[in-house]
Amino acid sequence: MKNILVPTDFSAESHAAFEVALQLAKHTGGQVTLLHVLESPEATTANFSAFGGPVNGSELPNSDGGIDELFTVKLMEVTKRRMHTLRDEAAALADGVAVQDTVEVGRIGDGILAAIERHGIDLVVIGAQGHGAMEHFFVGSNTERLIRLANVPVLTVKHQQAAFEVRTIVFPSDFTQEASRAIAGLQQVVAAFPNATVHLLHVVSDSDSHTTQEHLQSFAHQAQLANFQTGVVTADSTSAGIEQFAKQVNADLVVIPTHARSGLSRFFQTSIAETVATHAFPPVLTYHLQ
Repeated sequence: MKNILVPTDFSAESHAAFEVALQLAKHTGGQVTLLHVLESPEATTANFSAFGGPVNGSELPNSDGGIDELFTVKLMEVTKRRMHTLRDEAAALADGVAVQDTVEVGRIGDGILAAIERHGIDLVVIGAQGHGAMEHFFVGSNTERLIRLANVPVLTVKHQQAAFEVRTIVFPSDFTQEASRAIAGLQQVVAAFPNATVHLLHVVSDSDSHTTQEHLQSFAHQAQLANFQTGVVTADSTSAGIEQFAKQVNADLVVIPTHARSGLSRFFQTSIAETVATHAFPPVLTYHLQ
């Protein structure tokens, strides 16, 4: 969690994500890369590095130097000023944390995925808005696509955090045998926040939790968790149960392992992670199973 990417659209949510990323980088001794993606249908493959202009050329691909290019250049200038303002703010908020900025031109999702590879990112911190059906298409889809496709953990932030201090972590699973594939990722989180209490959570559709408690205890032993509690809640849906429990224990962070592959437990379906990441109040960290 030391090389952190923060995609920004200059919204309040992305600013909240930026602040969390700065606090996390200061905590782990990491660095932050700010990314803005300019959507341009006619330049989806152009890359801009540290505002130095288009790579390997002075004009946009497929451009005739007309109004479209002029608009993009002006937009780039405005973006440059806004990114530099954020860098100045970072110096005041988290002195000593290295912050660089970069711009991609193309589709938002593709630009973020490309930046992850190009900059050797090991964590993405992204803002997400609470949304209705129409906003879901334009806003939620990018976050959800990132959760499905990114090969690094994604931390979703929906609200400004006065201080990102992680004392209470909720880790939902069904704690069956395949859940052992999630242990390595959980251990990395615990190593970053060694004083936090991990709440192992299982969401059930009935009240028979005897076997579940045995599974939770076995998982905690296998994961070598020293500071943990177990919880079982009954809910109509897994995502609703996770949100309910996170609110109940005043969670600072929800950690959800996921995998798009079929045949795995429903707890690891990306749809659950996407729903919780874009709806639950606390920050939500998702990562793919090993």
